[in-house]
Amino acid sequence: MMGGHHAASGAAAWVAVTSTAPIAFGWYPVSDVGVMTGALVCAGAALLPDADHHNGTIAHSLPPVSEGVTKLVATISGGHRNATHSIVGIAAFTAIAWLVGKLSFHTERFGDVLVGPGIMAVLLVAFALRALRLTGQRRWWTWSLSLSLAAFVAVFAPEEWYWMPFCVGLGCAVHVLGDLLTTRGVPLLWPIRFRSPRWVRRHRWLPFDDMWSPRGNLSMPLLGDAGSWREWLVMTPVSAYAVLGVVWAVLDQMGFDTAAAWESAVGLVAP
Repeated sequence: MMGGHHAASGAAAWVAVTSTAPIAFGWYPVSDVGVMTGALVCAGAALLPDADHHNGTIAHSLPPVSEGVTKLVATISGGHRNATHSIVGIAAFTAIAWLVGKLSFHTERFGDVLVGPGIMAVLLVAFALRALRLTGQRRWWTWSLSLSLAAFVAVFAPEEWYWMPFCVGLGCAVHVLGDLLTTRGVPLLWPIRFRSPRWVRRHRWLPFDDMWSPRGNLSMPLLGDAGSWREWLVMTPVSAYAVLGVVWAVLDQMGFDTAAAWESAVGLVAP
């Protein structure tokens, strides 16, 4: 799946899981501020498994530091689409987010400022802005927006960061799911690999041949190759849903009675 679509799917998943609006499930409810900021953070988290890719969004975010980081991650994880694209990888990223989330310092004016989650938010929001091309090629603008958002929340609403580990875990899980739906698949059970048997590889016409690669990757290739028309067909409404969820949270935060407006709209559409 393409980087921009990974980011959009992360934002959409965050809206669906955390928003209490009628258009969402609300399984892990957060405030309207949490929905807005978390959508961007989760969009960035949905790019983390590609930290093993030398030519991905993360590699180009803050060169040469980011390029060095991706090379290091690739070396540790065994290359692209290995450890970072597995259940173990999701757990590792979530654990890192939890540990970093403990970093804080106390100030007389603002109390405890959560530095760790703030730093993570800066990085993840920057990844999301670049992947979604919301700031074009202006790298300085990307980092300025990321720093401003993270600093504002860290100082004035530090309680919002309690959801950071869950946000990172959700974003990574959505990424792995997205790649599972493409033809290359993912090593979901890494480091355990079950290579497809020879008779499966010999008979390429078998319906499950694409679902079980010689390397042991698993896939349900409903989206075809990355960037295919099927991926665009699915991700266009998913992206629109993410935008709708964030706009809903913004209007709620501004005091609009969005629930009443929704009920009126549904009433007009219903027979």
